[in-house]
Amino acid sequence: MINIEQRLIELSAQYGLPLSAQQTAAFQTYMELLLDWNEKMNLTAITEPQQVVEKHFLDSLLLIKAVEIPKNGKVIDVGTGAGFPGIPLLLYRPDIRLTLLDSLQKRLTFLQAVCDALGLSAELIHARAEEGSRQPKLREQFDLACARAVAPLPVLCEYCVPFVRRGGAFAAMKGPGAAEESVAAAKAISLLGAHAESTQSFTLPDGSERNIILCRKIAATSDKYPRHGSKIAKTPL
Repeated sequence: MINIEQRLIELSAQYGLPLSAQQTAAFQTYMELLLDWNEKMNLTAITEPQQVVEKHFLDSLLLIKAVEIPKNGKVIDVGTGAGFPGIPLLLYRPDIRLTLLDSLQKRLTFLQAVCDALGLSAELIHARAEEGSRQPKLREQFDLACARAVAPLPVLCEYCVPFVRRGGAFAAMKGPGAAEESVAAAKAISLLGAHAESTQSFTLPDGSERNIILCRKIAATSDKYPRHGSKIAKTPL
């Protein structure tokens, strides 16, 4: 297995996100687990180690540059998949109280193995996003909800904004076209009790574009939302 620690040290410093030797060693272990488990289940299409560093690890850490997470803040990674961006955030900011939510139990089994191997503490919840945000222990309980999913922004907002407390934020991690997505999602963001606060753009080492759209929660989300998953997909707000 290729050692990616030096590359991660160089890149993280270049982007103003310095990592310690202990942190980079943890990322190395995370990558090894990811690629090993990926041979048994579909966790990622990115399997070249340097690409894992750039397109998963660094990409996830850019969230730190885009949003201020309070000390001991509660963060939920919605549809976390293989743990991005949640696990990298926790490795960088071990003070946060992280919840990883996913609809597939096998992914959560992998993430539990990662947490055990790295000595991390996170709450793992098996649920669809629209079901999870109706649970009293999760609804409007988080300082930050984040998602790296590929769904259109109006859909992502309905899935994620209900998790956020008033004053907290939802961060949608997107590729190109963020400005157009923000315009298309304006109605949804407002209906859900939030407003579009900012969009920050970054360029990954391979030249690809990353945009982080930040929506600030300013009012309680109506009990009407989220709707059933099929309605969210068929008729976005």
